[in-house]
Amino acid sequence: MAYKVNIITLSDKGAQGLREDTSGPALKEAIEKAGFKVTDMRLLSDDPDGLKAALIEICDNKKADLVLTTGGTGLSVRDNTPEATMAVIERNVPGMAEAIRIKSLSITPKAMLSRGVCGIRGTTLIINLPGSRKGALESLDAVLPALPHAIDILTGSVSECGGK
Repeated sequence: MAYKVNIITLSDKGAQGLREDTSGPALKEAIEKAGFKVTDMRLLSDDPDGLKAALIEICDNKKADLVLTTGGTGLSVRDNTPEATMAVIERNVPGMAEAIRIKSLSITPKAMLSRGVCGIRGTTLIINLPGSRKGALESLDAVLPALPHAIDILTGSVSECGGK
């Protein structure tokens, strides 16, 4: 069975119809190519309360295995994704955010400006990715190899991290 993924793009201009969302569809294509199933895609404004409500609904009611957010991780006043995510997660997964920044720093020094976080609510893994198409895909690539095992551990499909 394919892992269930929801993708949320955060963009004031996108939500107003003033900018095309290229990151969300690119993430959908990449994650489906890796064998995951995208069950929902949303385009929201950078309003933190809207994102919090969406994350709670998706994690608690929709029971997604993975939520990928794209956008709102920078230094702008309206970049609220990390704060909204931290407000709803129950456990932090700092190693994934660190892996994203490490890989991205090998590409651009601007990666150190990303404030994206990764965490868990219930049995759902939430990963904040940058808003640019290129940055979102490069960041997804950094964590993609670990995602099946992470989700299997979260959902109880496997109980051991060590292998032979």
